Amino acid sequence: MKHAAEMTTRTAVILGGGPAGLMAAEVLSGAGTVVDIYDAMPSVGRKFLLAGVGGLNLTHSEAPERFLARYGAGGAWVRPWLEAFGPVALRAWAQSLGVETFVGSSGRVFPRQMKAAPLLRAWMRRLRQAGVRFHLRHRWRGWQGDELLFDTPAGQRTVRADVMVLALGGGSWSRLGSDGSWVPLLQARGIPVATLKPSNCGFDVEWSDYFRSHYAGQAVKRVSAWLEGGAPQAGEFIVTRHGVEGGLIYALSPGLRASIESRGSATLHLDLNPAKETARLTADLCKPRGSQSLANHLRKQAGVEGVKAGLLREAFSAEELAEPVRTARAIKDLPLKLVAARPLDEAISSAGGVVSTAMDERLMLRAMPGVFCAGEMLDWEAPTGGYLLTACFASGYVAGQGAIHWLRSKP
Repeated sequence: MKHAAEMTTRTAVILGGGPAGLMAAEVLSGAGTVVDIYDAMPSVGRKFLLAGVGGLNLTHSEAPERFLARYGAGGAWVRPWLEAFGPVALRAWAQSLGVETFVGSSGRVFPRQMKAAPLLRAWMRRLRQAGVRFHLRHRWRGWQGDELLFDTPAGQRTVRADVMVLALGGGSWSRLGSDGSWVPLLQARGIPVATLKPSNCGFDVEWSDYFRSHYAGQAVKRVSAWLEGGAPQAGEFIVTRHGVEGGLIYALSPGLRASIESRGSATLHLDLNPAKETARLTADLCKPRGSQSLANHLRKQAGVEGVKAGLLREAFSAEELAEPVRTARAIKDLPLKLVAARPLDEAISSAGGVVSTAMDERLMLRAMPGVFCAGEMLDWEAPTGGYLLTACFASGYVAGQGAIHWLRSKP
């Protein structure tokens, strides 16, 4: 109680009303800090609400080490965030808002109502009751001296605060507020920022006109995919006019993007029938097909038809597919050349951002004491499946705690 009393005269400004910013606001207001949230959009949590349109995947129930592995090279940085506020804590927090969660058959965790809106409404109600104030349509333009400068519907205004948390999002979905406009503002202050790149994104493939016109929009289900030297991952994806997208592609996007950057293209390997071993598949395809067409033979003996058969024909000639042994190998390892990632603004999330070396363990900028960063504007990435949201919540929690620690350390 003593600390809360000490903190009542302190003020915190939070830029960005997504999960990371709102979580930092909850932590700070709970310690007695006067909290003001500024957001450029007419309402907060817009990207969060969009994520919940098809059923809000809040987090995942898998074992901690496997969960952490989803963050790839950023895992060492993300680990302490998850230790402070991980999947179990996130579910308990949702329960405290009256939102019950459940574990789906895939291990993913969802609110019982499957929507983001009820959770966001309950959260906003609690934040307002705690005294958090919201300032919408306030676009941050950087610093003016020691004050923050905003463009507002009423003109420019400046704001001063004792502590500041930046939770401005990455660079994808600019129409929802994540436009990366903060990058030059931090770089002007000497803060190193890794280039924002598309993550959880689609990729371009140079389809033939025939394939594009016949199969764009169709789902490729029950397959596995991998990059050279990597482990196969099971899932599905969508064929688009431009190339491929969907959960299986998103999970592999960091490696695919890196390969394209270094080599100019990436080869995605597909197993069109993971349930059948190569030897069995070869034996089945070697059976006489008589008067049957190749398409019927592939459907009956290999379970390959529709868009899967189209992918085979896109990669191999009719003469090559007439040879059963070669066809079996092609089904089990079909190479698909990806030539470019889709534009950043189409991506679900972004990689890049404020680098880990620019911050201390409490997520405070080393070059700017009292300024903390959280969420997707940091240089980490994760696949969909609850991992993105969990780390955003967790980093907001850590930044909020860090801001409290910094305020208490000041005279």
